[in-house]
Amino acid sequence: MQNTEKRALLVSPRGFCFGVERGIKILDDTLAHGQGTVYVRKEIVHNTVLVDHYKSLGVAFVDELDEIPEGSVAVFSTHGVAPSVRDEATRKNLTVVDATCPLVTKVHNEAVRFKEQGASIILVGDAAHPEVIGIMAEAPGNIHLVRYESDIGLLEGVDEKNVAWISQTTLNFDETEKIVERLREKYPLLQDPPQSDICYATRNRQLAVRNVASECDLFIAVGSEKSNNTNKLAEVALEAGARKAIRVDKPEELSGVDLSSIVTIGITSGVSVTEKQLEGVVAYLEGLGYLRKEEAATRWRL
Repeated sequence: MQNTEKRALLVSPRGFCFGVERGIKILDDTLAHGQGTVYVRKEIVHNTVLVDHYKSLGVAFVDELDEIPEGSVAVFSTHGVAPSVRDEATRKNLTVVDATCPLVTKVHNEAVRFKEQGASIILVGDAAHPEVIGIMAEAPGNIHLVRYESDIGLLEGVDEKNVAWISQTTLNFDETEKIVERLREKYPLLQDPPQSDICYATRNRQLAVRNVASECDLFIAVGSEKSNNTNKLAEVALEAGARKAIRVDKPEELSGVDLSSIVTIGITSGVSVTEKQLEGVVAYLEGLGYLRKEEAATRWRL
């Protein structure tokens, strides 16, 4: 007999990863020192709710360092920056506070190491993402960007005898594995990074989504539009059998969603989303009669 009890399955793990939690703490500590206006290059994390919160505290978010007065305090976002940005900060005598996620820094270091070895580097990632922009700038003459399997056939100028791959940290793990398999078919001597570049927190959250997606008439990934890892969670839910998957930033966005035939809803949140934000979505659904149920986690071991 089909279950007709309306329920909301909360997927675990979810929410803040180590890199985001660290970045937010760094910004909080910088504000606490009270050294005048604190400037942040780009969004500290891709979360419009958090960014608006910090704006209300007087934090100034800028696109580039030329918007920051000389001698000011400048925070680099968790996504990392290009070497040229660091050089400009030095020229402007900025007090730099670096909130770059250590896992992103790891990929930067891999790019530098492979460049020093003279290798052609294939970077799997989204060209417009700030993390990818920073990584590419570490070895602009060596890096070839690939986003989809179809891009592999377009690669030119790759040294087949000395080639390595690295990736953006927030990609769909399974999709990236398929791309790497295709790369290895084309370049049998392809070198791997020392460990997977995809963030373990991102991987764990994707696995947890796969655990419950097939039970869900609707899967909701809570997070902002710019959040690559949140968008990937919605993609993974569809791949794993959810009848429908959406991304929302705030509960108000659900007002236009037809839930009349929806019995089971799965819910998770991106790595830059606070539990309070997710609770707002859960409370909205509870008001519509969806009973909250916690789901056990699946974790990927490194």
